[in-house]
Amino acid sequence: MEKNDIQNTVKEIIRISGVNPKKCIKCGKCSGTCPAYDEMEYHPHQFVSMVDMGDIEPLLESPSIFKCLSCMACVDRCPRGVEPAKLIEAIRSVKQRMQGSNHMKPDDIPALLDEELPQQAIVSALRKYMK
Repeated sequence: MEKNDIQNTVKEIIRISGVNPKKCIKCGKCSGTCPAYDEMEYHPHQFVSMVDMGDIEPLLESPSIFKCLSCMACVDRCPRGVEPAKLIEAIRSVKQRMQGSNHMKPDDIPALLDEELPQQAIVSALRKYMK
């Protein structure tokens, strides 16, 4: 991506999310409470920092944007109200718009279901992948 495209994409991510990444004090509480921490290449505090620095290309290519559970635990733990999950969802939306398609189709989900999977996870998956 060219520098101007990167700047425009960062502005779009911030606009979609409504999050001000400059408020982050980099305490790591958001990442410490993330239930998907071990599965993610980049963690919630890193998403916020990388967006703030304009380093979004690695985020757009990372599978971590699809591993976020959208549980909002990071939002609850942030002492500054930064809302990392909203940033991650905005990055996911931008990536899907760039691809011109969804990461997963609703018809793909039933094959991945486990009998003990909570209904909330199914609803979250549909919401996450249908933007």
